[in-house]
Amino acid sequence: MAAHKVTSMEVARLAGVSQSAVSRVFTPGASASKKTVEKVRKAAKELGYRPNVLARAMVSGKSRIIGLVVAYLENQFYPEALEKLSNELQQRGYHVLIFMAEQTAGNIDAVVEEILDYQVDGIIAASVAMSSNLSERCRVAGVPMVLFNRSQDDPNMSAVTSDNYSGGRKIAEFLLAAGHRKIGHIAGWEGASTQRDREAGFISALAEAGITLHSRTQGEFTMEKAAEATRTMFASDPPEAVFVANDHMAVAVMDTLRFELGLKVPEDVSVVGFDDVPAAGWPAYNLTTVRQPANRMVADTVEILLDQIENNSNEPRRIAIDGPLILRGSARIPEGWTT
Repeated sequence: MAAHKVTSMEVARLAGVSQSAVSRVFTPGASASKKTVEKVRKAAKELGYRPNVLARAMVSGKSRIIGLVVAYLENQFYPEALEKLSNELQQRGYHVLIFMAEQTAGNIDAVVEEILDYQVDGIIAASVAMSSNLSERCRVAGVPMVLFNRSQDDPNMSAVTSDNYSGGRKIAEFLLAAGHRKIGHIAGWEGASTQRDREAGFISALAEAGITLHSRTQGEFTMEKAAEATRTMFASDPPEAVFVANDHMAVAVMDTLRFELGLKVPEDVSVVGFDDVPAAGWPAYNLTTVRQPANRMVADTVEILLDQIENNSNEPRRIAIDGPLILRGSARIPEGWTT
């Protein structure tokens, strides 16, 4: 037999308070005296009462739920970043629903339509591509969206990223200072703004030094394709150094170079990645990389989204945060540079 569902009226009766007092105790931001809170929570615990969050959302128009869209959990950067986002939002009184999407533009529209059905207060989209009309669809629904670690050409959409262009330049300048001239690039997925901006900065700094890219292949941000791209790049006339578009691919590149092709890193070839995921610091890889400032990216993303939700701000903001080049042992270190 199904258990009896305890109501707020029963809690109020046991606690000796009004039903509205029970409602205030379980409403974030509402006012109730310490004595009332203690009595209500004691009665609720005794009766096994849980407030109906969805019902309250229908009355207030606020669910305090944030939809979080992600498509790329294989990369260690994202599980860690999503944990930080979830913790930050929970500390601000919001809850997170995670939705999975494809990395390409494929099913993101359908996923966002599903998110909107849950009456979310806002959406954070990480590592996904958007169709051109998606931000407008969210605006019409009155649901603000912020892109995390992606940007769009749409000037009305807020986005928070690391400074990918600057990071690409730093890597090129580092490799050039180490004396490398035959420099390759293993790119990620072409549809990602992170890939586009990192490569653009990298190529720009090479060009200023009078150097053209020696070789280029695509790893699509997957380990399997990064390994294939490495075999192709090093089949003939191999480069002296390689910039890999992210660390997730870079560890596969290093494994392929060392264990399949018999090359030493960095003696035979320097390898540099981007993100500074936990594996980059493991002794097995000791990967030189540009660190994405995840804590600041998370803080700015949450601040922008909650400003739009709580203060009805409609001013789009686009933030690119500079990240440092972390020197380790996978690349030749130029004379005078310190780790």
